[in-house]
Amino acid sequence: MKKHIVLLPGDGIGKEVIHSAKDVLHAIAEEYNHSFNFETHEIGGAAIDQYGTPLPETTVDACKQADAVLLGAVGGPKWDNNPSHLRPERGLLGIRKALDLYANLRPIKGFKNLLHASPLKEEVVAGSDLLIVRELTGGLYFGTPSERRDNGNFVVDTLAYSRQEIERIVDKGFQAAQGRHGRLTSVDKANVLESSKLWREVVEEKKAQYPDVFVEHVLVDAAAMKLITNPTQFDVIVTENLFGDILSDEASVLTGSLGMLPSASLNENGVGLYEPVHGSAPDIAGKGVANPVAMILSTALMLRYSFQLENEAKVIEDAVQSVLDAGFHTGDLQVADGRLVGTAEMTNLIVNYIRSQNASKCIASCYF
Repeated sequence: MKKHIVLLPGDGIGKEVIHSAKDVLHAIAEEYNHSFNFETHEIGGAAIDQYGTPLPETTVDACKQADAVLLGAVGGPKWDNNPSHLRPERGLLGIRKALDLYANLRPIKGFKNLLHASPLKEEVVAGSDLLIVRELTGGLYFGTPSERRDNGNFVVDTLAYSRQEIERIVDKGFQAAQGRHGRLTSVDKANVLESSKLWREVVEEKKAQYPDVFVEHVLVDAAAMKLITNPTQFDVIVTENLFGDILSDEASVLTGSLGMLPSASLNENGVGLYEPVHGSAPDIAGKGVANPVAMILSTALMLRYSFQLENEAKVIEDAVQSVLDAGFHTGDLQVADGRLVGTAEMTNLIVNYIRSQNASKCIASCYF
């Protein structure tokens, strides 16, 4: 298989972890007879510094021609005082809109030997394995431009959704549930918001098309509580943009570190942008201590969702699991009796597992 992949390192540790993803994909290509061609472009703060915009047209054009896009991270205090149109985050929102990446998928799974790293009790987190499907190109983030009135004392933000926008993300949620355990939780605020009332109507209409999926409706405040008190009750959560943003970040505590969470943002043609959930972490950028696991797991999602390479995706996920099981960890993870490693060392351990296909041989031979 031949695929063209655009790399968007972005800012901070994004520049480091994107190299880890590339190393892993080189190993996959060699071991499974694929050809991945890479092209690098700027986004976020780095693009502002070089081109005067967080999203250059050259970056957009390249991404539109790619089979998939890998993004590191954007942002940092250097650009905090910039006007809103020159903030690094505008680049991220812009590329999502330009590629019509309407569906954001965030798998959240508690790794057995990292359960203690969560602020929640281990017995609460144990066994948690859920997928949040978030609408990504509508709602408050993309409504009529916000405005201030009355000398800045009155503000207006607009939450807008069309039926079609809701239907396609709800379909994605149902399809995801069909591929997992057949349970879909639709999260809304239908007791208050008109947009949520339409959302719930669409879910009710759609469920007849997916008779093998059990559906429940949960208000967003109740969903937030249940994520913390009983996360194992969830299989797939589907929700709108703002709620999905908040709930997926809340759910990150189940893993104990944002450095463990990948994400996929997909359009209707199967082209996707894949990125770790964590930010640019400028305080540790350039020190070689960043956790590359979320970025590496994002490459696994790319292989699964954009390239339909399920076996190769699982090999990466198994490699991560095996290295963690052996006690290796980066500084954001506290593992009892484990061995602390940096970004490059963690990447090499995962790459060597992929090449060896033998966890015990790999861990014994590639590090000591």
